Amino acid sequence: MIDPIAVLLLFGGFAALLLLRVPIALSLAVSSIAAALWIGVPLPLVGQKMVQALNSFPLLAIPFFILAGEVMAGGGVARRLIDLANIVVGWVRGGLAMLNVVASTFFGGISGSAVADTSSVGSVMLPMMRQQGYPDTYSVGVTVSSATQGVLIPPSHNMIIFALAAGGSVSIGGVFMAGVVPGLLIAALLLVACYVTARKQGHPKGEPIPARDVPKIVWQGLLGLLTPVIVIGGILSGVFTATESAAIACLWAVLITFGVYREVPLRAVVGMLRRSVKTLGTVLFLIAAAGAYGHLLTVLQLPEALTDALLGLSDNPVVILLLCNVLLLALGSIMDMAPLILITTPILLPVVTSLGMDPMQFGVMLMLNLGIGLITPPVGSVLFVGSAIGGIRIEQAARGVLPFYVPMVACLLLVTFVPALSLTLPHALGF
Repeated sequence: MIDPIAVLLLFGGFAALLLLRVPIALSLAVSSIAAALWIGVPLPLVGQKMVQALNSFPLLAIPFFILAGEVMAGGGVARRLIDLANIVVGWVRGGLAMLNVVASTFFGGISGSAVADTSSVGSVMLPMMRQQGYPDTYSVGVTVSSATQGVLIPPSHNMIIFALAAGGSVSIGGVFMAGVVPGLLIAALLLVACYVTARKQGHPKGEPIPARDVPKIVWQGLLGLLTPVIVIGGILSGVFTATESAAIACLWAVLITFGVYREVPLRAVVGMLRRSVKTLGTVLFLIAAAGAYGHLLTVLQLPEALTDALLGLSDNPVVILLLCNVLLLALGSIMDMAPLILITTPILLPVVTSLGMDPMQFGVMLMLNLGIGLITPPVGSVLFVGSAIGGIRIEQAARGVLPFYVPMVACLLLVTFVPALSLTLPHALGF
């Protein structure tokens, strides 16, 4: 029997604390404690569940990936990847917008973070696009939309969080591989949207890169692109685990930033470490608090009840999957990504697996939904970062994103209803 008061404390208390602007991790912890006290769960057990949530070897990959992203974002990698992308698409009409998308594809595979992608690529691309006469609203829209690839293209620390929240039903390497094709599909669809817009609005062509500069640009750009190659290649070859690959990627990032590029002094590593620790502290507190919250969900048998409720609405799998997408899109527009992964995975994963969906496919669907939420008002964090870098109001940035929702939602529907899109690659590689 579900205790309605405990459910109210767990969900209502969490929502009320969020409205009072209490940090999400603290809101999760306090609402969990309140519900535990009401139903008589010992508080030491709540603390034990928080510790258990952090007692995971794969979790060690997150600090390494965060640090690698910080080092490469501040060490000139973004600019070199933009130069590399410029060789590919910079010369066509609307080339700067397309360049933005391709650069985000490259950098997303390094940072694994949409916010880092927006900050690094946007700080370089937005002034360039303004100088070439692109409207600021459109430029910010391209930048933040293309940045969402970072949550799909490996290595993505959000994928690691999902694998942990899934309770061991999916491997980190498998969900990494599942995100590759959908991530590249988003890039392709955004490139088409940019080209069509450029033809309609008469956007300028870019300048071709002098042939004598191409070898140097390619060489320096490929050094940065080796980071995801090292991660994926190491995992697939069995040379090292996902956690060990994160440490190797971090070491590689330090070597090329301070040993090859040498754009920033060695003392800059102090700031990089400080920002990494700040981000890591937030992420780990979230994971710990979500561990307690998830335990209370299980004790109250809410995942089972919600599964029965959703399955009771319709016997049509298409309708249920569409409802899951609508729910995730709505939640993604009002909450940040990491806590939503931790909260919604244990609730919705049983629903979709009961319909025959593979957990890896659900992971990609979840990431894409919440990635779209990152650029959706009122709380889209990537949208806020893009508007700040572009120097425009948040409502202007939101208007700039509107044309790009169409290709992103199209990709979401394909991921949801075409399993082969996300599963062919991991299955072919033995996951």
